[in-house]
Formats: sequence, C-alpha cells, structure tokens
Amino acid sequence: MLNNILLNPLVVFVGLLVVVGLLALLARLLETKGSPSEGKTEPYACGQDVPTGRIQPGYSDFFHFAFLFTILEVVALLIGTMVIGISTGAIWLSMLILFVVIISLFVLFRRD
Repeated sequence: MLNNILLNPLVVFVGLLVVVGLLALLARLLETKGSPSEGKTEPYACGQDVPTGRIQPGYSDFFHFAFLFTILEVVALLIGTMVIGISTGAIWLSMLILFVVIISLFVLFRRD
C-alpha cells in the first residue's frame, strides 16, 4: 500500500518540491552577505582579464548554427522514421529531402 502511494506522481512532485525548497533555503543561509568581492562583477573568461570595451558577438552568427541544427534534426527524424523496405517511393523521397537540405545549407551559409 505504501509502495503505491510513493509512486503517485502528485506525491513525488510535492516531495521533490519540498526537497528543492529545503535546498534553496540552505543555499540562502550559506550565501555570503555584504558587498561583492573584487572581480565578482567582472565578466568570466577562464581566468583571463577581458577588456570591457570588447565587442561581443551578436545573435546573427548564432542564428545560422541554430537553424542548421534544426534542419539536421528534422531531416534525421524524417529519414529515420521512413519505412524504406515497403516501396521505392520512400527512397526517392529521402533523396529529395537530402537534396533540399543540401541546397538549403548552401543558401544558409552563402557569402554576400
């Protein structure tokens, strides 16, 4: 009987909520008080001193890689779930998808 109650999703959720709340309370008790120490507000760069006037990369460069990852994940899902043994149409469809992906990658990373 007790074993069934502990497997109830609501009981598990409330139990984990209590555990996380206690951990957050413990972290709040252990945090340092007062003014921040030297270098605490500086940007982190693996121990190196970074000049504050440095230009940070924008999201425009990141967008291309995120879009590439999305395209490759969708293609892997589409081709991985196709049943190739049933008909030759699935083979041609997978080749068409790969061709469209190759063209889209050339368009995505073209230089103006």
